[in-house]
Amino acid sequence: MAEPNLYEQLKKVLEDFKKFLDENVTKIRPAIQALGVLIPPLPGLIDKLIALMGTLKTEIQKLDVSSIPNLDEVSKFTAAIKTLLETSKNLLPNEAPAIDEVLSVVNVVTGLPTLDTVKADILSLIDAIVVHLTSLKPTA
Repeated sequence: MAEPNLYEQLKKVLEDFKKFLDENVTKIRPAIQALGVLIPPLPGLIDKLIALMGTLKTEIQKLDVSSIPNLDEVSKFTAAIKTLLETSKNLLPNEAPAIDEVLSVVNVVTGLPTLDTVKADILSLIDAIVVHLTSLKPTA
């Protein structure tokens, strides 16, 4: 079975976090609100997390790969590069940082063909998570 690409991994992480919030937001809301009084920076941290989710959403919305020709072939090419680099890493341990840098780009490009199939799911998960996070903010 193929390893999930970056976008599928992001979707899975968002699904897991949303599920946790779905199941626990009513339990943790009172504790978060009480902690917000004791730890004044806490509401700001929730605001920053909400802002980061907004930034993530904006960046995902900007990605439109539908007009790129032969994207599937590029994905096959980057998958071959990934295999080559991961194998080379064992033979060239001193080059591991450089190899990891190239692998991070390869992982992004490899996931692009499936981006359009998971994009709407990712965006809706982000929206649902932001609703939960907003509900955790202490009320005045």
